[in-house]
Amino acid sequence: MRLDQFLSARTMYSRKELRQLLIKGKVKVDGEVVTKGEYKVKPEQNKVCLNGKHVPGDTYLYVLLNKPKGYVSSADEPGQHSVLELVPPELSRKDLRPVGRLDKDSTGMLLLTDDGQLAHQIIAVRSHVAKYYHIKLARPWQDWYAEKAAQGMILRDGAHCQPAMAAKIPGTENEAMICLHEGKYHQVRRMFAAMGNHVAELERVAMGGIEMPVDLKLGSCQILLEKDIQKILKCETDFAKLLQSRQKVSS
Repeated sequence: MRLDQFLSARTMYSRKELRQLLIKGKVKVDGEVVTKGEYKVKPEQNKVCLNGKHVPGDTYLYVLLNKPKGYVSSADEPGQHSVLELVPPELSRKDLRPVGRLDKDSTGMLLLTDDGQLAHQIIAVRSHVAKYYHIKLARPWQDWYAEKAAQGMILRDGAHCQPAMAAKIPGTENEAMICLHEGKYHQVRRMFAAMGNHVAELERVAMGGIEMPVDLKLGSCQILLEKDIQKILKCETDFAKLLQSRQKVSS
């Protein structure tokens, strides 16, 4: 496969832009600078780097983003900044899309991929991929919140929520962790509104068996491997240990 064809298919750069990047020595194959677009590569064997970043040769791309506030989890909301703007062109593809949503004012773990089947697996109700959130409440935590969430709740609009695990973060008055196995619109915020409180801050900190890397800064992203995707689909994070780790973050 031609190097320029490979890069065009797996990045957001145009052919013209890629020609300039090649001429400037911004492309390496197996550690060596390559300046010719017609250079032949084997995606499954050669390591191609563009602007110092590895361009995966896999059929599908999986990107983990630490979403900041102010960005919407879609590509087609006029007048809004999309999370796709945060993905460098060399780590993006034309069909890359967020898996599920984090609302504009929420932060944390967001998966993006061009693998439509995988995206469906994660958001489908029957998959029950666990999602973990660190929240800050406007008013102090009440012990009965956990029991109410565990029973399964009915929201103010009549929507039914599946049982969820929730607990206060030790050493705090108004911070908590909650784990959901579904993804209704603004569900966490609506659950606590139904209990008479208000979620002031919400951060997704884990999905399935994968936690947000502590060194991944807000607005930054990294490539996930197939083994990471399998952990999201088939494993769950230890809630008690996660609760302890968030206590350190809060203190």
